[in-house]
Amino acid sequence: MKGDLLSPFFRWAVRLAAAITGGLVLLIIGYILIKGIPHLTPSLFAWQSTSENASVMPSIINTLIMTALALIIATPLGIGSAVYLVEYAKRGNKAVELIRLTTETLAGIPSIVYGLFGYLFFVIALGWNYSLLSGAFTLAIMILPLVIRTTEEALKSVPDSYREGSFGLGAGRLRTVFKIVLPSAVPGILAGVILSVGRIVGETAALIYTAGTIAALPQNLLSSGSTLSVHMYVLASEGLYLDQAYSTAVVLLVIVLLINFAASALAKRFAKGS
Repeated sequence: MKGDLLSPFFRWAVRLAAAITGGLVLLIIGYILIKGIPHLTPSLFAWQSTSENASVMPSIINTLIMTALALIIATPLGIGSAVYLVEYAKRGNKAVELIRLTTETLAGIPSIVYGLFGYLFFVIALGWNYSLLSGAFTLAIMILPLVIRTTEEALKSVPDSYREGSFGLGAGRLRTVFKIVLPSAVPGILAGVILSVGRIVGETAALIYTAGTIAALPQNLLSSGSTLSVHMYVLASEGLYLDQAYSTAVVLLVIVLLINFAASALAKRFAKGS
């Protein structure tokens, strides 16, 4: 009886929480668009960034390269680790529990710590200096726990009847994993990739220590270059290019939305195919 009386209260509380969350998101997006759209000029997309135009084009290219490199490094490692933990490791194995504990610990480490590690190891020890490669490897280590956890949950969501049916037809474990389990878990895996892309594109602290803050087109992977988020931070911190910083935020927002829409469409296509 008491639960029936409280259910309308909880229902409206949940609705209020959802409305506040949605309102805050719309407020932030609207504020960025209002402040940034008026300053989207052709000079902002010039191929060479100078003190006059503060072009974002080099940073856009650096962001795309950095995102692709980090995903190429982290995604196979993360998916492979998750496949081992779910499909091959024995349940109750202490090594598996240690790996999962380590993964959860790595997921909670502040990005500035990853940046310092990347600076000491990739920039100094390996001699890669401030470069896209140093930044990409640092970001790959950052997103690896996220890829592992999301892939692991996606694999666990695949019914065991799929595996049993495949084994019953004479397929081996490797064939079952790659032909049955992984295709069924693709939507969940892509969800983790989307979250990883969001973290890569929005990362600043780690890249300042590893990739540098130079807004220039890269000559190669060992060239220094700033991503959009780093470029926006530099413009805002200088205090002379606040208008360009807001317009950079608009470009960053559009790129993130496009990547998310593309990944969501790809996930739906895989879901229908499976």
